[in-house]
Amino acid sequence: EATLDLAERRRIRSAIRELQRQELERDEEALASKRFRPERSSHRQDNKENWPRSRRLEEEQQTALAALSRQLETITDVEELTKLLRAAGEYEERKLIRAAIRKLRAEEIE
Repeated sequence: EATLDLAERRRIRSAIRELQRQELERDEEALASKRFRPERSSHRQDNKENWPRSRRLEEEQQTALAALSRQLETITDVEELTKLLRAAGEYEERKLIRAAIRKLRAEEIE
């Protein structure tokens, strides 16, 4: 803004753009190096200690979903399934209930 010479202003703007481009490249390189940084061994150890617990929780969830699936097979009323859908808290439960509703509606159409 201090200079009135257009050629000088162009050179300054060009230099500013180049500096911004270089800064962007440095930021991208830093981000890439953080993304692919190997895990620390102590963090891996923490994960190993929590594996049995997470596996058990996953197995419990799978068992609950299987029981829900069996229960949904016996229900033939869309309104009852809709009530279950509203009461369901987990994504996977809602997913199963919506599939059961679609199946019942398809059977009604046939």
